[in-house]
Amino acid sequence: HSQKNKQMIQDKKYFYNLEEFLNSSLQSYQALHIDLSDNKISGENISVLGSGLGKFTNLLSLVLHLSENQINDEKASKLGSGLANCANLQYLILDAAYNQIGSIGAQCLVSGLTNCTNLTNLILRLDYNQIGAIGVKGLSSTLEMCTNLSSLTLGLNYNEIGDEGTSGLGFTLAQYTNLSNLTLDLQLNKIADGGASSLGSGLANCINIQILTLDLQLNQIDLIGASGLISALSNCTNLSNFTLNLSYNKINNSQKLKVKSLKIKRLVVLKIKCI
Repeated sequence: HSQKNKQMIQDKKYFYNLEEFLNSSLQSYQALHIDLSDNKISGENISVLGSGLGKFTNLLSLVLHLSENQINDEKASKLGSGLANCANLQYLILDAAYNQIGSIGAQCLVSGLTNCTNLTNLILRLDYNQIGAIGVKGLSSTLEMCTNLSSLTLGLNYNEIGDEGTSGLGFTLAQYTNLSNLTLDLQLNKIADGGASSLGSGLANCINIQILTLDLQLNQIDLIGASGLISALSNCTNLSNFTLNLSYNKINNSQKLKVKSLKIKRLVVLKIKCI
């Protein structure tokens, strides 16, 4: 198995501009790394990129950097259609942070991924967009269709999600039954106690989770919300590694939270930061 993975890494191909990627005649690559961040791709070319990806039918691993490219909803949906062509993908890192993606764009982008039924590892960075509460609910319930996901990172810093979006996210994450490794980056999203507790209630249903990282810095969470979140996690009987960052909220004492966390049965690694 590891031999096969090594082979796959050797076959990895790097592209730093679109033309070079489109002119590549070899479509047998299993791993691609495409970096077009910082205004390297115009709107029209997003769909060209998408259809270009469709030619790589053997693609198992894709790293795609598209941050800072003024991608709006329309371009995001074109990108989603392109990713839908990569039906065999198992591993995807997609960085589309610092763009202009709204609720519809986020959902369309992710709906492309539902075609990738073999997807097990996903890192999706949509920080500093305009996704909002409705967008996060749509995005997370669409992603639920990727039933084989075992490792998921969602970067949603600074998206005006609020309590409503966080609760919706928690609710849909409860359906992700195969998830063993989850990272949620939710900095600067106007999340208060209600959102934090609801997130906990949802995560309590992710019974197979082993590694959980929650970055909730720069929100409005008090001790009540944080305690509610942690109490709910005592249901996650397989959780062995838990990191929680609550810096710049309304809590200045992590000791109480640490004591609460000790009720999580299998916990080996615990990091809680409140200041």
